[in-house]
Amino acid sequence: MSAPAFGRYIADARAAGRLVVQPRMGFGSATRMRTGLAATKRASATTVGTITLDSYTRLGAHDAARRALTSGAELNGYPIVAHDAGTTEAMLAGIRDETFPVQVRHGSPTPELIFQRLCELGLTVSEGGPVSYCLPYSRVPLAESRRSWRRCCEILVNARGSGPEPHLETFGGCMLGQLCPPGLLVATSVLEGMFFRQNGLRSISLSYAQQISRAQDEEALRALRRLGARFLPGVDWHVVLYAYMGLYPRTRAGADALLAGAARLAVRAGADRLIVKTAAESARIPTIKENVTAIEHAAREAAGEREDPGQAADTGIHAEALAIVEAVLDLDDDIGGALEKAFRRGYLDIPYCLHPDNAGRATSYLDTDDRLRWRDTGRLPVPEPRRDTGRPLGAAELLECLGRVRRRFDHEPMEAPEARTRWEARR
Repeated sequence: MSAPAFGRYIADARAAGRLVVQPRMGFGSATRMRTGLAATKRASATTVGTITLDSYTRLGAHDAARRALTSGAELNGYPIVAHDAGTTEAMLAGIRDETFPVQVRHGSPTPELIFQRLCELGLTVSEGGPVSYCLPYSRVPLAESRRSWRRCCEILVNARGSGPEPHLETFGGCMLGQLCPPGLLVATSVLEGMFFRQNGLRSISLSYAQQISRAQDEEALRALRRLGARFLPGVDWHVVLYAYMGLYPRTRAGADALLAGAARLAVRAGADRLIVKTAAESARIPTIKENVTAIEHAAREAAGEREDPGQAADTGIHAEALAIVEAVLDLDDDIGGALEKAFRRGYLDIPYCLHPDNAGRATSYLDTDDRLRWRDTGRLPVPEPRRDTGRPLGAAELLECLGRVRRRFDHEPMEAPEARTRWEARR
C-alpha cells in the first residue's frame, strides 16, 4: 500500500496555507474503523486519519482484547495486535494513500508489540514517548519505559527502507496539561523529541496542549518553535496543537467555541496540525459524524485566521523551558539516562502526577487571569524559583481550576463560589 511521507504531507499543507486537522478516532470493529477513516478522508478539510487503540492493547492485555472481539463486546479503540494483520490490511486498502496518511495513537508505556505490528502493516506514524506515556498513564517504572521506547525507535528505524520515512509525535507537551505550566510542557516536548532523534528518528512532531489564556498559549507555542529550531537541527519537525484536554463544555455552543479558539490559536502561533475534540467529549465516545463535524468546523475557523508574525509578549516561558532543557541535558550524554536522572533529582517534576518516579514537589494553580502559574517549583531548575509556604491547594480550589473552562464556555455559575473568595483572599 502506498503512503505519503508524513513530514512532507504536513509541509505541503503548510506551504498551501492549510492547517492539517485530525480526530481522535478509534473503534473495535474493523468495518467501523474503515468507515471512520473513509469519512475523515472525505471531510472538507486537509486531514490525517487516526487509528486510536483500545485500553486492553495499551496495557498489553492482548488476550483480553481477543476475547472481547470474540464475544462481540464493544471496545474503546482498535485492537491492532488482537486483529490479525490481514484484517487490518483489508481495512486500510483503498483508504491510506498519497493523499491521506494514517497515524496510530495508543497510550502505552511499553509498546514494542504495537510497533512491531504497525511496521508489519507499513504504518510508521505514531506518537507517545518514554515520559509522556509513562507518568500520567501507568505505574511502569520510568527506566522500563525508557528501554521500551528505545527499542520502539529501533523498530521504526529498521522499517525505514520498506516504506515512507517513520514519524513519531511526542506527547510531552500534553502531560496533565490542564494544570501544568507551559514552560515545563514545552521543555518535556523538546526533550522527548531529542530522545527520538538520538535514537534514529528523522521526522518528529512536538506537541502542546491548549490551555485557557490565548496569550500564554501563543507565547508557549512560539517558545516551542524556537527551541525546536535550536535543538533539532537537520530534523524534519513540526508543531501539533491539541484542543483543550481538561473538562470539556457540555453544551454544543460551548464546545464549538472552545474548538474554534484552538483552530485560530494554531494558525496564529504557527502550529501545523491540530488534534480536535468534539461536542460529545464531555459525555461519551464521539460518533463518526460528530468527529467529521468537528474536523470541518476547525478547518473553517482556521481558514479565516492568519499567522501572526509579530513578537508575542515575553513572560519568561522560553527562558524557563530553555533552563529546564539545558539542565537535563547536562546530566547525561544519553538523553534517556538524563530523563531518568532529572526525575530522580526533581529537575523534571509534573504537578499532581502520582507516579512513583515523580517527585511531586512542584505544584501549580490557575490564576484569576487564566494563566497557569507555579505555586511551588520544587527543585525545578528555573530562572525564578518559587516556594509557597501557605496551605496546600485544597479540593475546592483544585476543582475550581479544573472546571473553569467548562463553566466559562457553558456560561455556568461556579459550583462553589466561596472557593475562589478564599483562594483570592490568601493570595
